[in-house]
Amino acid sequence: MCRWIAYAGRTIPLEHYVTEPSHSLVSQSIQALESTAATNGDGFGLGWYGDHPEPGRYREVQPAWSDDNLRYLCRHLHSHLFFAHVRAATGTPITRPNCHPFACGPWLFMHNGYIGDWSRLRRPVEAMIPDELYPSRAGTTDSEAIFLGLLGCGLMGAGPRRDPVEATARALVRLTELAGEHPFRFTAALADGRDLYAFRYAANDKANSLYYRASDGGVVVASEPLDRDHGTWTSVSENSVLIARRNQPVEILPLASFGLRDTASDDRLRRLRA
Repeated sequence: MCRWIAYAGRTIPLEHYVTEPSHSLVSQSIQALESTAATNGDGFGLGWYGDHPEPGRYREVQPAWSDDNLRYLCRHLHSHLFFAHVRAATGTPITRPNCHPFACGPWLFMHNGYIGDWSRLRRPVEAMIPDELYPSRAGTTDSEAIFLGLLGCGLMGAGPRRDPVEATARALVRLTELAGEHPFRFTAALADGRDLYAFRYAANDKANSLYYRASDGGVVVASEPLDRDHGTWTSVSENSVLIARRNQPVEILPLASFGLRDTASDDRLRRLRA
């Protein structure tokens, strides 16, 4: 089970959350406290936005705790919106293309989750990826396939643009159907350089942990609190989305309000499937 953080707000150095806190993401790569995997040493990655419309990325296959470059990068890189991820592989190879975050156009995505029976579901999940986006498929993970599939639900390519939460909910409807009785966990972050969206969802299983802390300077979202003062962190409810749009207060909304329901008779659900 991977660990990640996402930040949006005033421009700060990445070290403020990736390396400095007492329970920073690097610390979580060695000893996670709310994960089924105590260590997350199967690679790591950074993603950040600067002056270019497309995000910057740095990904590596060695553990975060053993990369001497990481501390220096996080000290000198500054951003108003950035991601960081440490990976615990769930059956796919430890390669750079399989490390998070994933990028396509202006979008960044990272994931902590699992879709059961991936060897059987890989082909139908990849069928969700539009032809024009499939060349961006560089790795073999379910996470990357899910990312490109949800982009194909209205965030990129031909056709009308959808709200990012609505597009993700539409993808989750399809993925939940494909998973059937198998467990499906989706705790993920999505950003376009301006706004940040974080999702906590599961079907046939308990959702992976997710917390946030908001202030006037911005919001940080994390798989688990980055310090021992847990009273300053708020757990994101299961089957909810955190929305942090630039210069607006953080919102937490139930995914049911975007049509992610168990009943096929719901009108909103039918519109998402259309």
